[in-house]
Amino acid sequence: MHRADVIVIGAGIVGAACTHALAQAGRRVHVIDAGLPGATGAGMGHLVHMDDNPAELALSRHSLMQWRALAPRLPADCAYVACGTLWIAANDEEMQEAERKRLRLAEHGIDSRVLGAQALADAEPALRPGLAGALHVPGDAIVYAPNAARWLLAQHGDAIQVERARVVAIEDDGAVRLIDGSWRRAPQVLLAAGMQALALCPELPLRPKKGHLLITDRYPGTVRHQLVELGYVTSAHHAQGDSVAFNVQPRPTGQLLIGSSRQFDTTDPAVEALMLARMLERAIDYLPGLGDLNAIRSWTGLRPATPDGLPLLGKHPSRESLWLALGHEGLGVTTATGSASLLAALMTDSSAPFDPAPFAPKRLLIETAA
Repeated sequence: MHRADVIVIGAGIVGAACTHALAQAGRRVHVIDAGLPGATGAGMGHLVHMDDNPAELALSRHSLMQWRALAPRLPADCAYVACGTLWIAANDEEMQEAERKRLRLAEHGIDSRVLGAQALADAEPALRPGLAGALHVPGDAIVYAPNAARWLLAQHGDAIQVERARVVAIEDDGAVRLIDGSWRRAPQVLLAAGMQALALCPELPLRPKKGHLLITDRYPGTVRHQLVELGYVTSAHHAQGDSVAFNVQPRPTGQLLIGSSRQFDTTDPAVEALMLARMLERAIDYLPGLGDLNAIRSWTGLRPATPDGLPLLGKHPSRESLWLALGHEGLGVTTATGSASLLAALMTDSSAPFDPAPFAPKRLLIETAA
């Protein structure tokens, strides 16, 4: 094993992107991953400009710039497609929100345009009649995150080494203990293990949000853009009970990936028939033809969420040598590259690409005496 400058715990899309960025900055990185199921393998893989608050928009905007820069180099199995997003407005009130969203994006140089009812019907004929319109964000995309993570870790040659093992303890001096009793050491440790991070840092303010997904057989051309209802943001970030929202994504295979649902404070991975039925009922309300398609698989995943909806990106306030890249909830794939740029800058004492303060872990973690 080479002498590492940084140990990264977790090889999902966030950990892989951080490893890639650190290696680009000249650091030797040792990645340790337990191989347990995580959000990267369970998620939709959407790359979307999210503007629920200014910090989220800054992070997602920078992240999508990074993804577009990577896109020409990604192999075909990463399934990067610049399909764009249509934020669907069901009524006049949501059309007003579409215009407000357009203005917010425009303030940051992000291209979008409002489509009326007929333009929406022309763009996506499978949608039900009577919808008011949509906001089209052409710069959004999709990617197959598990393969993208593997590709990121395969860059930079010997500067990156990956070990399949389970970490059971992190010491303040940069040492980590594996389940077999052996130790790995580096001046800095970056924890990017999603919900599994709680086993190593139980003080972390992470809360699981369970989600269901379903994928259909191949029906090429049924949907051309990623389709999301404008009520999605409310469902994703503000709803306190179980909720569903319309979100359908066309995969390069011709399949349709259907979401989304959120359930709080459960770690049970079982597919729940009632929640799945609610989610599909919502989807069929927007896309009536879905009811005639064959589904081939459904599954669940856990999104690691923070109390304020923003990830923890930065140094742990009271654990020496420990850095955090956690709590991305449903935007881990979207914001992995921006999170990586920020952390690489902070960990190498370089200029941050955007304001790190809204993401600093100390906002949610109480600093304790060493």
